[in-house]
Order: sequence, then structure tokens, then C-alpha cells
Amino acid sequence: MAKSKKTKTNSKVLENKVNENLESGGSEDFSTLYYFYSVGCAFCKQTEPIVDELNNEGNDILKLDTIEPENKQLYEKLKKDNNIQCGTPFFIDGSTGKHICGYREKDVIEKWLDGEDIPTPPRPTGPMPRPPFLGSTGKEEADWKKEYKKWTEENSQLPNLQTAEQILSRPRPKSEPPRPPMGQGITDKQYKDWGKEWDKWKKDNKHLPNLQSSDELINNFKQRNQMQVQPQTPASGVDNTKINNIETKVNNIEARLQAVETNVTNLESKIDKIIKHFGVK
Repeated sequence: MAKSKKTKTNSKVLENKVNENLESGGSEDFSTLYYFYSVGCAFCKQTEPIVDELNNEGNDILKLDTIEPENKQLYEKLKKDNNIQCGTPFFIDGSTGKHICGYREKDVIEKWLDGEDIPTPPRPTGPMPRPPFLGSTGKEEADWKKEYKKWTEENSQLPNLQTAEQILSRPRPKSEPPRPPMGQGITDKQYKDWGKEWDKWKKDNKHLPNLQSSDELINNFKQRNQMQVQPQTPASGVDNTKINNIETKVNNIEARLQAVETNVTNLESKIDKIIKHFGVK
């Protein structure tokens, strides 16, 4: 399997360095193999140990958290330049545009490292019917099985479809989790109130694996909100002070021109009087 060039770098990619490397086709000693992930992404958590294992084997896949502004900018640029629609996890070779969208097993990622094209996996025609909550009645489970059977028939192109029994045997919540506060301007009190509801729900559903604490989730929510409300960077070279000074100078010039026009008008009037006085026609 082909190995990418090794380099030491942290997760914050310096955009100018990356762009120079992409424009040179990856000729610099700087990896163009990128793995983008996001906070709270379940499939990213499954992908993380695979990436670490591949890097320990001699590859150099840069792990980039999309919550970092520099990484987010590169993530959006690479998708736009290569006409790709994808969330996270997202792998892409910046020098070729070859990519993987979504979770894949190690052998598929190795093929990507070797430069192979990875076809997009088949997509469902619609969302899978939500399994009934733990403790639901027999009728509710029977109704869901009918819906699920219909869905699997409409999505037979999908690989590794589980049976209804397999899904029902997995851990299921007892109820719908509380919805977190959404939008801008959320107060600490709103977060705190939601955290209390979440902690109660988490206690009732302690049989579910890997449930995060309310503090962890609230911290993630706040980070995402901060990303969304970041002020736009003003255009390069724009200086409001200089603009105001220029406007003042323009106004002064206009005032002077107006004074000159007034003087010329007065002078013309005097000349007319002199001409009339001497009878010049």
C-alpha cells in the first residue's frame, strides 16, 4: 500500500500553507490526505481509531476538527472545488479530489490511500421508521414491524439490512430525549434547565451506552453557536477612518468649488455693469 509523506503538524491547518501545497499538486513535504470530523458525530467516533491505526502504520492522514475556523474553511473549500456534498466523517485527498463520504471500514480507507476511486454507497429512499420505545405494547411493536418490512422492500439496494428482531434486540430509549434549546441568544439559565431535563432522561435510560453528560453537550452547543455568530471579517484593506477623511476632503473641495462659482458669478455681474457704463456693445 502506498504511503503518504510524513510531516509533523497540529490539527489547525494554516490555510496559506495548504493552498500552496494543493496548487503544487502536493509536491511539498506536507500531507494532502485529510480526515474531517465534528464534535458529537457518532460515526466519527467509530472512525477515529481506524485513522489512528492507519497513521501508526506509516500513513499521514491529517485529523481536522471542523469546529476550528481554519479547518472549517478548508473543509468547505475542498467540497466546493470538487463539487462534493458531504457531512462528517469526510476523507479527501486534496491533490486529487478523491474522497470518502461517511463511515467506512479500514480496508476501504486503505483503497482510498492507494489512490482508488471509492464509489458512493447506495442511499435509502427515505428515513427508516423509528423503532418503538423500550416498554412499548405488543401492538406498537407489531405495527412498527409492518412499516419496517415495507421500508426494507423499498430499500433492498442497501447492504447489511438488519431484521426487525435484530433491531428490537438492541438497546432502545424509554422515551424521546428532551430537545436542546435552539437558535441564537440562548441564556445560561435555558441551558441549565435543559441540562436538568437531560440528566433526568439519562438516568431513566442508563441502559443506553455512551450517553454524554449534560455539561459535555452544553459545551458543544455553545461552541457551535459561537461558530455561527462569528462576525464577518471586513474586506482586506478597508479603513473606515481613511474613508471618513476622504469624504471630509471631498466635501471641502465641493464647498470651495461652490465659492469659486459664486465669485465668478459676481465677477460676470461687475463686467456687465462696466460694459453698460462705457456703452460697449
